Amino acid sequence: MTSSTSTTSAAAGIAAAPAPGAEVELLIGGMTCASCAARIEKKLNRMDGVTATVNYATEKARVSYPAGTEVADLIATVVKTGYTAEEPAPPRPEASEPQQRTGDPELDTLRHRLLVSVALAVPVILPAMVPSLQFDNWQWLSLTLAAPVVVWGGWPFHRAAWTNARHAAATMDTLVSVGTLAAFGWSLWALFLGDAGMPGMRHGFDLTVSRADGASTIYLEVAAGVTAFLLLGRYLEARSKRRAGAALRALMELGAKDVAVLRAGREVRIPVAELAVGDRFVVRPGEKIATDGTVVEGASAVDASMLTGESVPVDVTVGDTVTGATVNAGGRLVVEATRVGADTQLARMARLVEDAQSGKAEVQRLADRVSAVFVPVVLLIATATFGVWLGGTGDTVAAFTAAVAVLIIACPCALGLATPTALLVGTGRGAQLGILIKGPEVLESTRRVDTVVLDKTGTVTTGRMTLLAVHTADGEDETEVLRLAGALEHASEHPVARAVAAGAEERVGPLPGAEGFENVPGRGVRGRVEGREVAVGRLFDEVPEELVRARERAERAGRTAVVVGWDGRARGVLAVADTVKGTSAEAVRQLRALGLTPVLLTGDNRTVAAAVAAEVGIGEVIAEVLPEDKVDAVRRLQREGRVVAMVGDGVNDAAALAAADLGLALGTGTDAAIEAGDLTLVRGDLRAAADAIRLSRRTLATIKGNLVWAFGYNVAALPLAAAGLLNPMIAGAAMAFSSVFVVTNSLRLRTFRSGIPLESGATLT
Repeated sequence: MTSSTSTTSAAAGIAAAPAPGAEVELLIGGMTCASCAARIEKKLNRMDGVTATVNYATEKARVSYPAGTEVADLIATVVKTGYTAEEPAPPRPEASEPQQRTGDPELDTLRHRLLVSVALAVPVILPAMVPSLQFDNWQWLSLTLAAPVVVWGGWPFHRAAWTNARHAAATMDTLVSVGTLAAFGWSLWALFLGDAGMPGMRHGFDLTVSRADGASTIYLEVAAGVTAFLLLGRYLEARSKRRAGAALRALMELGAKDVAVLRAGREVRIPVAELAVGDRFVVRPGEKIATDGTVVEGASAVDASMLTGESVPVDVTVGDTVTGATVNAGGRLVVEATRVGADTQLARMARLVEDAQSGKAEVQRLADRVSAVFVPVVLLIATATFGVWLGGTGDTVAAFTAAVAVLIIACPCALGLATPTALLVGTGRGAQLGILIKGPEVLESTRRVDTVVLDKTGTVTTGRMTLLAVHTADGEDETEVLRLAGALEHASEHPVARAVAAGAEERVGPLPGAEGFENVPGRGVRGRVEGREVAVGRLFDEVPEELVRARERAERAGRTAVVVGWDGRARGVLAVADTVKGTSAEAVRQLRALGLTPVLLTGDNRTVAAAVAAEVGIGEVIAEVLPEDKVDAVRRLQREGRVVAMVGDGVNDAAALAAADLGLALGTGTDAAIEAGDLTLVRGDLRAAADAIRLSRRTLATIKGNLVWAFGYNVAALPLAAAGLLNPMIAGAAMAFSSVFVVTNSLRLRTFRSGIPLESGATLT
């Protein structure tokens, strides 16, 4: 958004600048092309210790500055360059809805200017292009209609060109202003001082440069037509840029606006901004959860589709965590706030997306360098074109026409828009699907990756031990074995014990209590249940042959097998394992389809790892790796010449995620893993990793396609214009629509579909 606030007031209104040595984001006003962004960036980076990145598409500057530099100094530098700057206003959630309804005043003004200019320009263009429509004194009507188009309609171009001229700079506006004013000025000279104003004057229209008598040639259709075409291009560009950033705006507006807080047993409705950590608040069915927290009362189903792309609501009860901006789809909940404001998952998602959109890929930096020198070079080419044509043909009209065509067609706007618009749409679409891309440089990595290392626990598997099978000795009752084992294990905190207790309770119902519970280190547990001496673990001297075989089969399958019995006899074997997620096998197939070789990395023993790998279709396993050795495993693969992506979710994965060429962190994991990853997958479904790589590759392909078009257009168009093969009005139309093409091509990323099927068999939109 371009700010209309005066720079003086913006500078004076900085009451509390960030701490010295900090980073600030500035809203930049007045930029009209990539050359503007390059000029501002260059000026800011000349300040001592300042590092700045200016993004033309988002109209923002991300500036790091040292101690001793004030934000007001940064703003003053931008102002001296000829533009406006201010810090973003603090968010006011309660005002966001009305602001959304009022629309974009800048876009409305541009639309009004465009409509008036087109209405006036069409009657000027038609007679000039169709000689049969010319009548006596038609040229004077054309002048009357063209004058307001060139002066008022083209005012944004002229104003920007004058501002740049006062700062000894040239941008795209300079080319447009000089070209249209030159065409209009020539026409005025020919009408008032030459023969073009004579009644009955006629002249034809050619797509290329034609020789004619300069005193009887007018270019009003060029001046009016080019202005109208460029206004149309700028309007479509502005509207497309707004659509491109819609996903981020929608993400920022997802949160609740107010919340019912419990104060002294009563519900008090307050703005979300006033919510503090530790506050308890009520969420009724259909309401948004105000902030991240823990359920302390009630049970319900929570719809998190707007954050994760997950279509199926998740059941929550007391003790479960919930995320702000998700929707309570069931019963009444009381939630205790654990994170508020900028610390919430929604705020962190928005920050990651915005950081990615504000950054620049290496290919964009090349485009910026080209744009920075392009305009001065074009001015020289136009001057040279005029001189060569005049010297070679002696025809002033032909020389002038070719020079104007060079000025008008050479705008580098498409270059400046090629990367930012694709990033805006790609990262925004990713956010809608629960995929957060940290920065544009990540895109390059996704193209080169050939190996994907998958952490086992919590990534490929659920990370929770589950009771999978019960084997009994001859003559024993399975329900009784499970009921007594579960009752004893219920008193233990060991993961295997918890799995047995939970599985028993689920299968046989309420469990009896245990007495005299004793933990035998390294061997198992024992105690009394309903008067029987029950033991679980390696506490039996003799085990029936059928149970020995069952235990061996379970262990070969990578499961943990424990023997259970009572009164000195082994009665059964319980098989427990960390279960594979139901979607992991499909995820591995999708990753293979992208040309990636999956590798399973785990600290578990090789038998367990091999069983999990076989179940999901992974052929290469690195097992029995200590947490601190995961980095070495990644680097060993890199030394083999592989480009490695790492997918993980735990604290012990953070270093490996950072060491990998591409780190993908599951958002269901720890903060450390999320911070270390290049891509964050908000949902815990491993198939989102394949989606993330596909989206990143497609975004990169779109950027490269845009740049090929933008470079190719300018490289091809300039020689054509200089050779006299383009009428200036056709050149203006081509230049305007080159920018529109780039933005429209980027908007195609909004159609990206997730590969995760919904319950209905469709895919995530």
